[in-house]
Amino acid sequence: MSKVYFPSHSYHTNEDMPRKLLDRIALNTRFYFMIRYISFVLRDRKVALEGNYDKETWVATSNDIFRLIEECGGRFHITGLDRIHSCKEPVVFVSNHMSTLETMVFPGIIAPFMDVTFIVKNSLVEHGYFAPIMRARKPIIVGRTNSREDFKKVMTEGPELLAKRISIVVFPQSTRKDEFIPSEFNSLGVKLAKKANVKVFPIALKTDFWGHGKFLKNIGPIHRNKPIYIDFGKPVEVTGSGKVEHEKIIEFISSSLINWGGKVERE
Repeated sequence: MSKVYFPSHSYHTNEDMPRKLLDRIALNTRFYFMIRYISFVLRDRKVALEGNYDKETWVATSNDIFRLIEECGGRFHITGLDRIHSCKEPVVFVSNHMSTLETMVFPGIIAPFMDVTFIVKNSLVEHGYFAPIMRARKPIIVGRTNSREDFKKVMTEGPELLAKRISIVVFPQSTRKDEFIPSEFNSLGVKLAKKANVKVFPIALKTDFWGHGKFLKNIGPIHRNKPIYIDFGKPVEVTGSGKVEHEKIIEFISSSLINWGGKVERE
């Protein structure tokens, strides 16, 4: 059993939490944050290459990155944690995708309560530094060049993982974006949940604290003036075609983002 870092129903960073001295010395640049983040990646890569990258290590590093974000001025507001605590069956998590932040902190929040993995692009498991780490967590790997083949692979491997009680995180958007565009949010997660006869678990987030890099997308600037919001919605059973549930997820994410001051494209 992994250590539980978030036992309460919600979590809010103490607004009076001081920034790390080394971060302040870095004069509001991303320098300290990225040096520390890269050190975690290199540390875990070594462990993964040795064949020892287990769930406990994954969860611990996720929490290290969570605390690093706070040390560098990030302010989390997480709600709906009780819904994860009470979830006794595997689910398909469906979330909007805004930055690297959610892929780093989700394991520390979710994995202590259930086994979980991600659907990821093949570029991540071929990346020189990230590949050993990503492969160690046995994700579903898609190419994002042939949607038909990707769909077939998810619909084959997904139910097999869920039958083994491994939940799956799906980011239905084609790429990370600050603006939520409903028309680009596909129904893959809902279809997978329906086929596997499990519930779909919506997540709304606003994580533009961690920006996109110009040359390296994962190594972008950080915006200390942007609070971080994550809301775990109510798991729902998929009935019929799943269209109703998909629309409800889109509405949940859209309304949450609007409440948080985020950007949502309106048709």
